[in-house]
Amino acid sequence: MLKAVILIGGPQKGTRFRPLSFEVPKPLFPVAGVPMIQHHIEACAQVPGMQEILLIGFYQPDESLTRFLEAAQQEFNLPIRYLQEFAPLGTGGGLYHFRDQILAGSPEAFFVLNADVCSDFPLSAMLDAHRRQPHPFLLLGTTANRTQSLNYGCIVENPQTHEVLHYVEKPSTFVSDIINCGIYLFSPEALKPLRDVFQRNQQDGQLEDSPGLWPGAGTIRLEQDVFSALAGQGQIYVHLTDGIWSQIKSAGSALYASRLYLGRYQFTHPERLAKHTPGGPRIRGNVYIHPTAKVAPSAVLGPNVSIGEGVTVGEGVRLRECIVLHGATLQEHTCVLHSIVGWGSTVGRWARVEGTPNDPNPNDPRAHMDSESLFKDGKLLPAITILGCRVRIPAEVLILNSIVLPHKELSRSFTNQIILKPREPW
Repeated sequence: MLKAVILIGGPQKGTRFRPLSFEVPKPLFPVAGVPMIQHHIEACAQVPGMQEILLIGFYQPDESLTRFLEAAQQEFNLPIRYLQEFAPLGTGGGLYHFRDQILAGSPEAFFVLNADVCSDFPLSAMLDAHRRQPHPFLLLGTTANRTQSLNYGCIVENPQTHEVLHYVEKPSTFVSDIINCGIYLFSPEALKPLRDVFQRNQQDGQLEDSPGLWPGAGTIRLEQDVFSALAGQGQIYVHLTDGIWSQIKSAGSALYASRLYLGRYQFTHPERLAKHTPGGPRIRGNVYIHPTAKVAPSAVLGPNVSIGEGVTVGEGVRLRECIVLHGATLQEHTCVLHSIVGWGSTVGRWARVEGTPNDPNPNDPRAHMDSESLFKDGKLLPAITILGCRVRIPAEVLILNSIVLPHKELSRSFTNQIILKPREPW
C-alpha cells in the first residue's frame, strides 16, 4: 500500500500571495478552475495502491477547508485527512510529529508533495524508479538555467546511478543546474534521520537547568537538516523530469500555473475546457468556465482564462490571461488582461484592468517563473493586477499594475500604484 502527504503550510507563510490569501487558505486558491491542492490529490489518487492522503499544516480547520476535504473524499473515494500542527514545524517537522499516522497500516512508501508547486506529477514513474532501486529518499528534480538555479535547492548527482552527491539550498554561487521540485517519495526508513535531527535539536536547545522538551526541537527542515546532511551517503537519489513544473509563490505565478494546467487539460481533463459553440462566447485557446457562470455571447475569452462559480460576464467583454474568482461581475465592454479579479468584485462598463506579465523567458527551455517580491526600494514593481475581495471599479476606469485590497471602491483612475485600505493588514 501507498500513502501521500501534502504539506500545506499555514497563514504565516505565503506572504507574497497576499491579498489573495486573505479570503481563503492559499492551498484552496483556484488554479485552472479547481483548488490548488486538488491537482495534487488527483495525481495521487491515480497511483495504483494509494490508500490514504494526509494534509499537514498549521491552518485552523475552517469551514472552507472542511468542506473541500469532504467533497474530495467523495469524489476520489479515498480517505483524505487534515493533520494540524501545534506550531509551524518546517518542511520535515510535521512528517516526524505525525509519523504514527503516516506509518499506520505499514505503507511500502509515501509521497511527500509541497502544496505550492505546479507539476504534471510523474508519481508513477517515481514509484517505478523506487521499486527498481529502493532507497530512503527519492527527490524529483528538473533543470534550470544557471542564474535561476540559485533560487532553488541545487542537486549534484552521479549521472550513472542518480545518487545525490551534494545538496545545497539556495546557494550563493552556481552549484548545479538540477533543482529540487519539492516532490518526494520516501521509504518508512526516511523517518529515522528525522528522528535523529529531532533528538539533536532537543539536545542543542535544552539548557542544563531546564529539564523537559525544548519547544523548537520539533522544527525540522528537510532541505538543510536532512538532504544536505545525507547527500553522498547512498541514501538520497533523484528522478529527473522534463515535464511541466513551477512554484506558486505569488499571484503572477498562480496565473502562469493556470496556463500550464489549462494546457494539460487537453490530455487529462478535456471536459473542463470550454468549446466554441454557435450562439456562445468566442473561445480562443484554453479557457475554463464554471457551469454556473453567465457569459454573454459577444464576449471574447482566452487564451489562459479561468472563470469561477457564479461569475457574470457582460456583452463585449474581453478577457485574456486572467483568473476571475467566484461571484465577480464584469460589466459591458470591460477589458481584463494579465490580472486576477477577486471574489465578489465588480468591474464597471468600459473599464480596463491590465497588468504586466512576468513570464519565463520563452527562448530558454530551462527558464522558470521568477517569484520576485512585489516591492523594490519602496516601489511596486510592474506585475499582474490584483483586485481583492469585493472591490468595485466604476465605469471607464483604468487600472494598471496595481494591487487593490479587499472592500475598496474606486472613484478615479489609478496607474502603477498600490491601493491600500488603511485598516487592512498587509
